[in-house]
Amino acid sequence: MDQTQGALVRRAEIPAEYRWKLEDLYASQEAWEADLQTLEALAAEFTSYQGKIGASAATFRQVLELRDRMSRLMDKTFVYAKMKRDEDNTLSQSQALVERAQALMVRVGTMASFFLPEVMAIPQRQWEEFLREEPELNRYRHFLEDLVRRKKHILSPEEERILALSGEIADSGENIFSMLNNADLEFPMIHDEDGQEVALSHGRYLRFLESKKRAVRQEAFLALHRTYHRYRNTLAAALNAGVKSNIFYARARHYPSALTAALDDDYIKEEVYNNLIDGVHAALPLLHRYYQAKQAMLGLGEMHPYDLYVSPVADFELKISYAEAKAVVKTGLQQLGGEYGALLEKAFADGWIDVYENKGKTSGAYAWGCYDSHPYVLLNFQGTGNDLFTLAHELGHALHSYLSNRTQPYINAQYPIFLAEIASTVNEVLLVGYLIEQARSKEEKLYYLHHFLEHFRGTVFRQTMFAEFEKTIHAQVEKGEALTPDWLEEEYYRLAQVYHGPGVVLDPELKAEWSRIPHFFYNFYVYKYATGFCAAVAFVQRFRREGPAAVEAYLELLRSGGSDYPLALLAKAGVDLAQPQPIAEAMTMFKELLAEFTL
Repeated sequence: MDQTQGALVRRAEIPAEYRWKLEDLYASQEAWEADLQTLEALAAEFTSYQGKIGASAATFRQVLELRDRMSRLMDKTFVYAKMKRDEDNTLSQSQALVERAQALMVRVGTMASFFLPEVMAIPQRQWEEFLREEPELNRYRHFLEDLVRRKKHILSPEEERILALSGEIADSGENIFSMLNNADLEFPMIHDEDGQEVALSHGRYLRFLESKKRAVRQEAFLALHRTYHRYRNTLAAALNAGVKSNIFYARARHYPSALTAALDDDYIKEEVYNNLIDGVHAALPLLHRYYQAKQAMLGLGEMHPYDLYVSPVADFELKISYAEAKAVVKTGLQQLGGEYGALLEKAFADGWIDVYENKGKTSGAYAWGCYDSHPYVLLNFQGTGNDLFTLAHELGHALHSYLSNRTQPYINAQYPIFLAEIASTVNEVLLVGYLIEQARSKEEKLYYLHHFLEHFRGTVFRQTMFAEFEKTIHAQVEKGEALTPDWLEEEYYRLAQVYHGPGVVLDPELKAEWSRIPHFFYNFYVYKYATGFCAAVAFVQRFRREGPAAVEAYLELLRSGGSDYPLALLAKAGVDLAQPQPIAEAMTMFKELLAEFTL
């Protein structure tokens, strides 16, 4: 199916074999409605335990198990509603599903807000005794120990109720950005390589940036960023709302900063964040050398941002069908073993993946789902090399969730966010290594080397730049200053100059790039892409040195979910991200790849 030319198709025109099966979650909207009613009833039952949680070991177990049932149902109803809207953001009925699910989550959260303060009031020696009396409670040990660790940040029942009531407002910035970005924003028509007018879209933008024709790259870059610039006031207001929300919750819970609060969820010290930025800054001369090499290979007098993504390999360009991409991914990931391969087959055959772009569909790609469903993967497949690696990346997330959900009880199944990008990046590193080894010509090998270097640039250098910008904008608001459009543009442009170096001419339109990055609404998420990449490199190196034993240790990490703190789970699997070594090793690999690329 060709989705690269002309106007975007309606969702109904996409063949069923390329659409995910949301009916595996709910066969009908009526079934979804029924679960909303069940959730309301469970919440009402939960409130009957207020003031009684610590009455006995049996009561304590009943409350924790009931809370799990509520959380699982909230996850399931919200995931369905959000993915239904992501199929086509222009449908008002799908928008309404998300709004209703969010509203119910806030109501349930408000009704259950007494839970954490009341659990915190139970002396540790008492719930330790409960665990001895009720052995099934031991699945909650890590959860309870983590509550003790965070005790000073848990508020009184009334304060927790107020925070829960604010939940719906807290997401307003991200919701405004999402609706503007995915539903209302319209890009102009531009010209493709043949001079034909085509619609610019989120999904097609990267393909245009990879065009061998510089005029196509430039037109796409300028059209996209000028469009965002026209909405800069609205987008700045949305981002300001998101940042203020993060700061509000951090201060309410007695954290010194929003960054500290966000890191504490995964029990990560701020030094890890700062060490990443410092380590990447130290390696920026390598990145600048890469830009110089690429400029020379492209034969350009000047290097601009719209030149960064195009392959300098003139005689090789990867065009791949979805069927071919599936086959390559399965072969490239064989080192992960037979169980992993069988799960890949299941993902491809059983309606896990939504493949092609359609009008109104959410841009980008993700893997999602809930404990009571198989994972789901959203793609906007255009048949490029990047789409091949995106498929492998999102399947890494999906299979991580599958292995965790099938191994751990619900309370421990959700793996820490800090670990989330490791499984996806291991897949990409393995895949590109396989493709480099199998290359049938110098040009093909250079193509894959370039892809790996670009992946490095985008995941380590670029995401660290985003992480530094995110830290800066929160610090700006925390000291009482405003995030005006002018300040955001100038600060982003200044930081971009540091990262790109003197060899790249930064067009003024790049000042608008901050306004199109959805991850700035994810509360200090992006640094995990960079640390995850570095950990993934370390794991792949261990696979090569130690073979199946290292692979099994890695798969055990995936099965471990959130049963312990992420740094502890990583160390158990053989990679210590609390130390600077994985970042330094990653930079050494970048240097070696760059040397091979420029031979």
